[in-house]
Amino acid sequence: MTPVESGSHRVITAKMSPTPSTPYLNPVDDGGELPGFRSPPNNIEAEQALLGAILINNDAANAVTGFLEPEHFFEPIHGRIFEAALKLIDRGQFANPTTIKPFFENDEAMAEIGGAGYLDRLAASTVTIINAEDYGRLIHDVATRRHLISIGEDMVNTAYGAELDDTATIQIEAAEQRLYNLGEKGKYEGGFQRVNAAFALAIESAEAALKRDSHLTGVTTGLVDLDKVLGGMHRSDLIILAGRPSMGKTALATNIAFNAVRAYEPPKEVDGKTVTSEGAVVAFFSLEMSSEQLASRILSEATEIPSEKLRRGQFSQDAFLHLSKVAQTLEDVPLYIDDTPAITIAALRARARRLKRQHNLGMIVVDYLQLIRASNSRRYDNRVVEVSEITQGLKALAKELDVPVLALSQLSRAVEQREDKRPQLADLRESGAIEQDADVVMFIYREEYYHERIRPPESATEYDEWASKMEEIRGIAEVIIGKHRHGPTGNVRLLFNGEITKFADLAHQNYISDSPL
Repeated sequence: MTPVESGSHRVITAKMSPTPSTPYLNPVDDGGELPGFRSPPNNIEAEQALLGAILINNDAANAVTGFLEPEHFFEPIHGRIFEAALKLIDRGQFANPTTIKPFFENDEAMAEIGGAGYLDRLAASTVTIINAEDYGRLIHDVATRRHLISIGEDMVNTAYGAELDDTATIQIEAAEQRLYNLGEKGKYEGGFQRVNAAFALAIESAEAALKRDSHLTGVTTGLVDLDKVLGGMHRSDLIILAGRPSMGKTALATNIAFNAVRAYEPPKEVDGKTVTSEGAVVAFFSLEMSSEQLASRILSEATEIPSEKLRRGQFSQDAFLHLSKVAQTLEDVPLYIDDTPAITIAALRARARRLKRQHNLGMIVVDYLQLIRASNSRRYDNRVVEVSEITQGLKALAKELDVPVLALSQLSRAVEQREDKRPQLADLRESGAIEQDADVVMFIYREEYYHERIRPPESATEYDEWASKMEEIRGIAEVIIGKHRHGPTGNVRLLFNGEITKFADLAHQNYISDSPL
């Protein structure tokens, strides 16, 4: 079968029958292609071979229905034949030239190529159905290349005729979005799957947890007690970490991200199975702090040199050498920081997808949710609706990339008006949207912070009672799990060292630092 080009429209001929006079798509001899004309990528022979295979054995359709659509066919009549065959198969009927014929009785395009006789020749010319999937892949590949050409043409036309509000950055993001969607189409698409496939994935996840020393199914937080409650941060989950200012949200998120990248090991094959570590490659979107400030916090945690001393250069030469060595050991950790302020949810998604494609991204941290802008914030008069789009976008991204997304969130001032200042779900800003979309909602609470602010004079009679209470709660932080789709809610107590902005398990509170200061 060979395609013949005619002007800007392709006409097909075929060698499917020993009779040369058999009518088909009538060849047109135009003396060659027009100067400068390039035919869009196509593979007519693969289209004919696949359709013929389906018409003689409908099982061939099962090999391609997961990824091939009628619009992928270059020749429109082939796409309609494919669609008609699928309709019959879905009804439980057999799709062959006889049963498909009624769909095309008044079809002019079919009449031009010989009517129903063309269907007979498609079936008669097929030798085997073994390569049906290969034919489908070829058709899909050339359709993808035609789509690439279309995207390129649209990019050029948009760049030439852009409106004032349509900035170059917005155009780049839109082009990236279309390219990513094209490249990943089918990979993250939904659709039904048999429950046995889901069982296999669940068993595989449980087996991986069994083989890990920590018995985690998700990405580790690096905090034993928190991991016990959460089971790690599960893939496809949106996890909200909320708290009032100065509670340590960014510190805890940074600790978790750093612990995850330190625990990361590239996947490896063991006994024919892919084994993954409890760590992850992490993307940290820092909308509030610069990458330098974030790196300084990580170095402070790793070296146990107070971040205040790092900023002021108040440390010894030995401490500086220690700092340099630690920095060198951390150079290769797979932590990627994006400190773009007021990033849009569309840009965040595009950059996360790129990192997933290039570096096998395993976890996303966003600091913090309320600083993200909706893709088109001008159309929103209601901030709650805008936040709803953002949280839905983050949840969709978590499912699409199959990674946990840890997003920080501010709490309303209502907390400060209560005697008991432990946060609740209702304290979340724009709480309806956030609470609804999140799989896990955690609050960070340090009673020490509030108790410090009611310190009485030392001469006061209540000072001893205050001091005793302060000694009891000093350095103690609570992670309050207010929502947990995969397990129980409750409180996890942690140790917090404000000087180095580090959270640790309470069991480690007797640990003595050996860092040279």
